[in-house]
Amino acid sequence: MEHTSSNFIRNIIKEDLESGKRTHVTTRFPPEPNGYLHIGHAKSIVINFDLADEFNGKTNLRFDDTNPLKEDSEYVHAIKEDVKWLGYDWDGLFFASNYFQEMYEKAVLLIKKGKAYVDDLSADEIREYRGTLTEPGKDSPYRDRSIEENLDLFERMRKGEFGNGEKVLRAKIDMSSPNINLRDPVIYRISHTTHHNTGDEWCIYPMYAFAHPLEDAIEDVTHSICTTEFEDQRPLYDWIVRECETESVPQQIEFGRLNITNAVMSKRKLKQLVDEGFVDGWDDPRMPTVSGLRRRGYTPEAIRTFVRETGVSKGSGAVDSQMLDYFVREDLKMKAPRTMGILRPLKVVITNYPEGQVEMLEAEINPENPEMGTRQIPFSREIYIEQEDFMENPPKKYFRLFPGNEVRLKHAYFIKCEDLIKDEDGNVVEIHCTYDPETKSGSGFTGRKVKGTLHWVEATQAVPAEFRLYEPLLLNEDPEELEEDTTEPAAEKTFLDQVNPNSLEVLKGFVEPNMKEVSPQDKFQFFRHGYFNVDPKETTKDNPVFNLIVSLKSSFKL
Repeated sequence: MEHTSSNFIRNIIKEDLESGKRTHVTTRFPPEPNGYLHIGHAKSIVINFDLADEFNGKTNLRFDDTNPLKEDSEYVHAIKEDVKWLGYDWDGLFFASNYFQEMYEKAVLLIKKGKAYVDDLSADEIREYRGTLTEPGKDSPYRDRSIEENLDLFERMRKGEFGNGEKVLRAKIDMSSPNINLRDPVIYRISHTTHHNTGDEWCIYPMYAFAHPLEDAIEDVTHSICTTEFEDQRPLYDWIVRECETESVPQQIEFGRLNITNAVMSKRKLKQLVDEGFVDGWDDPRMPTVSGLRRRGYTPEAIRTFVRETGVSKGSGAVDSQMLDYFVREDLKMKAPRTMGILRPLKVVITNYPEGQVEMLEAEINPENPEMGTRQIPFSREIYIEQEDFMENPPKKYFRLFPGNEVRLKHAYFIKCEDLIKDEDGNVVEIHCTYDPETKSGSGFTGRKVKGTLHWVEATQAVPAEFRLYEPLLLNEDPEELEEDTTEPAAEKTFLDQVNPNSLEVLKGFVEPNMKEVSPQDKFQFFRHGYFNVDPKETTKDNPVFNLIVSLKSSFKL
């Protein structure tokens, strides 16, 4: 199997199966439907599905929808689409909300065992009573309520007799534990909010830390794989599974999450970028979301390879974003047709080429994959080249077009600059050249050599197109700094100050006429520019829009 590389989680699973501790493998991908998935979630998806696949197990897609205030069915749909696009299909589709009755019964069991109590303290008071990392917490004055009183109050919470925040249900563990997560954590809160799945059936909702282990146990998940920020919660996870007397006993295993330079991996911050208009939606091609990467033109194959190559470990250092770009280039170089596009057009008139004549030239579609065949390109007296490929007064070692210099046109002829036309502001707006008919590409001409080769598009049949060039959305390379919560009003700086004002550049240019019929998500390599994707959202029949996926060159080495 292409993805069977050794890592510590794989070794644990292998050992569990060989020792007889487990007879099967079930993993799960458990997103909360409160935002779109990002590249960090893609790592979790690949790990969970690949491991189950390797050991002939199952992977569930489960929506951890225990907080109706932030969740939406829009996110449910988007997450399903992303998982499928990445190349995976789940064995079971579940919602935490399907288990609310069972979770409620487990909470009642804890009360009956004297392991949970209803607390009247406010959220601020609970925080105050909890203590700190160096000081133990102190007991709530409601901690010693009788089992009967707790059962009665919890039932009344369930019936909606109390307002939001009036009461909570807390696990009764140890207020002096060195692990703050075990200091009587809240496991149920009141929220008179309509739920996207259960409507108004419930007005109390389980907390994530209580619900998650129960969901895993209910689904008979064997290995609950999560990121290292949940490591401190593992004792609570195990306590809930044990004290709720679940038939199945899942094992939580943590790995280091994926961080990428110049990218923030916080759904809350990504939502802020969307809500405050810094981007045009969750699928903006500058976003590190799966939908943004898809719209930009990244391929699922490249993302899966990238995740596998970054490996699985406890550490969570930042990975250079150029590593992902490297795998996109590797994936596209054999697949993407080559073509020519002019992003900043400058008109060239070939004065000695016959007026009204158009000839068709042959060009390979992909020199690295000859099986893709050839294409026909029109050539005539008028063409467009890139503005940057001409200089009136060039520096030394400038081998492109300048007065008196000769260059090759890709797939065509040698042309020599004879004259130029300027507008009233002194800008060069047209170049006049002559061509040598003996120098046709493929003719075997060896009379003389030129050092520059330019790409071009024939002017009369050129298709107008829009090109969108991207730089990193965020200027700060360190994702850890971006993740720090400095979004409070009192903070001098927020992560929004790191938004790159030049992250998007929109250009109007031209492409070859055979690009007239492109479809959304078609991918091409534009000669000398990079790989581009036909934007699925903005492209129209008369206005193709091409998103830059990656440039052609990088200093990154695998």
